[in-house]
Amino acid sequence: MLFGAAPAAVASRPECGAVSGGRVLVTGGAGFIGSHVADLLLDRGYEVEVMDDLSSGRLENVSEGVRFHRLDVGSAAAAQLVREGRFDAVCHLAAQIDVRKSVADPAADARQNIAGSLNLLEAVRASGRPCRFVFSSTGGAIYGDFAAIPTPETAPKDPQSPYGVAKLSVELYLAYYARVHGLDTVALRYSNVYGPRQRADGEAGVVAIFCGRVLEDRPLTVYGDGRQTRDYIFVEDVVRANLAALQADLPPAERLDSRSFNVGTGVETSVLQLAELVGVVAARPIDIQYAPPRPGEQLRSALDVSKARQLLGWQPEVELEEGLRRTLRYFSELDRSVR
Repeated sequence: MLFGAAPAAVASRPECGAVSGGRVLVTGGAGFIGSHVADLLLDRGYEVEVMDDLSSGRLENVSEGVRFHRLDVGSAAAAQLVREGRFDAVCHLAAQIDVRKSVADPAADARQNIAGSLNLLEAVRASGRPCRFVFSSTGGAIYGDFAAIPTPETAPKDPQSPYGVAKLSVELYLAYYARVHGLDTVALRYSNVYGPRQRADGEAGVVAIFCGRVLEDRPLTVYGDGRQTRDYIFVEDVVRANLAALQADLPPAERLDSRSFNVGTGVETSVLQLAELVGVVAARPIDIQYAPPRPGEQLRSALDVSKARQLLGWQPEVELEEGLRRTLRYFSELDRSVR
């Protein structure tokens, strides 16, 4: 029997329901999304600790009142912290996020995104404590180019890049740990997140790149014909989805998709449309330079978020134009502060 040992393992583990307070560890908490998650949890009364190796995160993103640990998620020290830290939840956002880097070096991507996640999951299992594990997955790269638009969670998984393969692999491990070891796991499949604190690198950083170039009166680089679409979601909405995933009573972890939730807007926006809208918001003319298509790049993406609405009580609230306005304001103020 495939899961012959599962009943005993699950039965011996303490029950874990909604996490409305207590101690939360945010991995990648000095980075773009993770620092915003840590800030909201701190504001809502959680005791927050952050783990980040600062390879891409910034220490200035970590707020006062948050305990900081400079650790790699794949290290023995990181496993010890999770195993002995008595956390009520882990929000796992630390990752290698650049699709292009994953194509150039799949092994390095797997070491960080798969092995690092497994290191933390094993530590949660070894702790023997109830602990909700919220994993930041991808809805942009996990489904591939053959899914219906907008894409529901149950669509076939056919990632086009090692990055997407790695995220799907971790979700399969989440399902395994939930069914066999009774871990309380949930995956949030983000569309393309943008907003303040985003770094201008990686495919997901296109909004940050465009904002920076517009403010410098430089041309915007568009790869391919610019008709490829993405579902752009403001970071504030993503942060609220993390809070909802902590506080919701979740369904049983029966299948891979049972505890996976798309986090997006359901709206397709092409790269050319995005460039035009950035120019409108900045009230500046834009100049576009075209470059060859990038290998592993998906052509279309938009997510069906009806499941998150129904089971998490979450929905996106910030329209793209308003989100771009806030993001551009952030980069403008950042530019003035460093002059």
